[in-house]
Amino acid sequence: MTTVAPALPDERGRFGTFGGRYVPEVLVPALDELGRAWRGLREDDEFQAELTGLLREFVGRPTPLSHAARLSEELGYRIWLKREDLAHTGAHKINNCVGQVLLARRLGKSRIIAETGAGQHGVATAAAAALMGLPCVVYMGQEDTVRQAPNVQRMRLLGAEVVPVATGSRTLKDAINEALRDWAGSVRDTHYVIGSVVGPHPFPAMVRDFQRVIGDEARGQFLQAAGAEPDVVAACVGGGSNAIGMFTAFVGSPVRLMGIEAGGRGAGLGEHCATLGAGTPGVLHGTRSILLQDEGGQVAATHSISAGLDYPGVGPEHAWLRDAGLASYESASDEEAVGGFLALSRTEGILPALEPSHVIGWLQRRPLPDGTSVLVNLSGRGDKDLATVQGWLDGQGSTPA
Repeated sequence: MTTVAPALPDERGRFGTFGGRYVPEVLVPALDELGRAWRGLREDDEFQAELTGLLREFVGRPTPLSHAARLSEELGYRIWLKREDLAHTGAHKINNCVGQVLLARRLGKSRIIAETGAGQHGVATAAAAALMGLPCVVYMGQEDTVRQAPNVQRMRLLGAEVVPVATGSRTLKDAINEALRDWAGSVRDTHYVIGSVVGPHPFPAMVRDFQRVIGDEARGQFLQAAGAEPDVVAACVGGGSNAIGMFTAFVGSPVRLMGIEAGGRGAGLGEHCATLGAGTPGVLHGTRSILLQDEGGQVAATHSISAGLDYPGVGPEHAWLRDAGLASYESASDEEAVGGFLALSRTEGILPALEPSHVIGWLQRRPLPDGTSVLVNLSGRGDKDLATVQGWLDGQGSTPA
């Protein structure tokens, strides 16, 4: 098997015209320190051995590859699922969190902070911090604390302080704003565990490196199971860490890379999170990428039924992949996401998170030729979304069959 090397950002942290570092001066020393540390540790045998051991013994890697036989029969495709929902804490987020908290401990940091939308990153950060004996504060939009209440409880039981953010749209964007404010005032002793491939350099590349274990495992597993590469690799995209984690192993190969964004409830600004489909270049949270903004350049309100995709930007590497023609991006609506959730539940006995349910909903449109082999990153489990799905069904006047 030939491994496709990931595209690295240049010395300024840029993927083409995207990426970089747009931050207050107070954060520059911390980012410089982090960049130097990661450049050394990504090639450090001792660090990598400790990380591999934690991924095996704490996270439960490798996660399985499952053939979705009944869903495949229903849709006319050959569908395999990379089961990140079976990783410890229930999603792919734990891969990055274990890596970053381990790195923070190497740097001598005594406090961990994080932001979270769907709550899975917050739970994973809280779990990793508990494992390594570090106090943890998680910022979460007030709206998300309500729709993701089970994860708030999990974080608190793991010893984290959860801080609801009541400003702005009270969702992920605002949680990131508050986490960045905290970090600006506490950089000497605090490490900020960014949860996606967003933010200033070196975070997009570092988070990608921690998440590429998904694609590296899946590529080998798929070759063993199917005897060939998949035709299509698909993943949901909000900030984009689960997708980059899967795509990295296939970038530059003949495999078609497909990211599915949150189409929400309409095409108007404020009704969706289809950033790569409807956004324009701009700067958000310390990096230049594509974002949803109005004619005056103000960051737009967003909507998605899935808290983890409810973000007005996207990682700079995704913007570069799109413009370079190396990946394609489409969107699926709230309704299609619920349809995907129900389809996977009823055909395969798997309750998926609403985030990857967008991919299943997109596949239900039958956008690919019959017989296409599709590798889907099932990035998380759906127990956190049960109330949201049931609320949708009650509102539609229907119930599960």
